[in-house]
Amino acid sequence: MLAGVPASMRILGLGGLIPFVGLAALVIAGQEPARLMAVHAQIAYGAVILSFLGAVHWGLAVQTPAAADWWRMAWGVTPALLGWAALLLPAVPSLVLLTAALLAALIVDELCFGGDRRAWFLKLRRLLSLGAIAAMLATFLAVILGGTPGAA
Repeated sequence: MLAGVPASMRILGLGGLIPFVGLAALVIAGQEPARLMAVHAQIAYGAVILSFLGAVHWGLAVQTPAAADWWRMAWGVTPALLGWAALLLPAVPSLVLLTAALLAALIVDELCFGGDRRAWFLKLRRLLSLGAIAAMLATFLAVILGGTPGAA
């Protein structure tokens, strides 16, 4: 499934899903106050990863200055701004914003990197994004259905 993806990126990328999945599991199955801590940690980690996804576009522009058009550079800072905004919101709208922003980042990357020599990158991005989005949705549902005090 991840053929062609450099081993270091594959291993570290998949390792990056561990906090998403672990925190979602803690929100689902944990006891208070660990559940509330896990909700806040999930939001913080989601914001950090979202910021990283925007920075990928700046990194490309550093390597290939012709790619430094206004649209790409503006998009490059947008995920960080959305992540920051999510940190200022209550848990439920924050989880919705982060989930939607992770999906938007994947769509933008599909448009920007599709058909490119970096096709291996999209394979990895799809898997990692779907894992992160699933974990955020699981966290959201656990907060809504489980009634985590202080998280709504």
